[in-house]
Amino acid sequence: MPTVTIYTDGSSLGNPGRGGYGVVLLSPPYRKELSAGYRMTTNNRMELLAVCVALEALKFEGTDVTLYSDSKYVVDSVEKGWVFGWEKRGFQKAKNPDLWMRFLRIYRRHRVRFVWVKGHASTVENNRCDELAVAAAHGAVLLEDEGYDT
Repeated sequence: MPTVTIYTDGSSLGNPGRGGYGVVLLSPPYRKELSAGYRMTTNNRMELLAVCVALEALKFEGTDVTLYSDSKYVVDSVEKGWVFGWEKRGFQKAKNPDLWMRFLRIYRRHRVRFVWVKGHASTVENNRCDELAVAAAHGAVLLEDEGYDT
């Protein structure tokens, strides 16, 4: 079964405000970078969307994934099991339920291990994700974050 290393980051210019995500997928010898920008969103939505998009980009079900993120919101929600409690309660009072439901659908198709990394530190690929996310947020073509609730 393939093994993939994923780095993700999300960013918003203002919170809420314009935002973007960046993803680097590594499965040597292959490398793929993904990003997109949004007109109005939040940092947490972009962090979580980056993870969803990254996992959805995987070609083979059952992939072993090590996913690096600087988002305590995302990493702790999964590693500490909060998202599974939210799911049991129908996501009542949970923020970003649309993205958490999307995440759980794809998360369960793979074997994912989360690793938290300090943002804006010496992790080269995480810094690259930040560059992609910020550039996307500044881009001329911005998408509508349909799940963002003002």
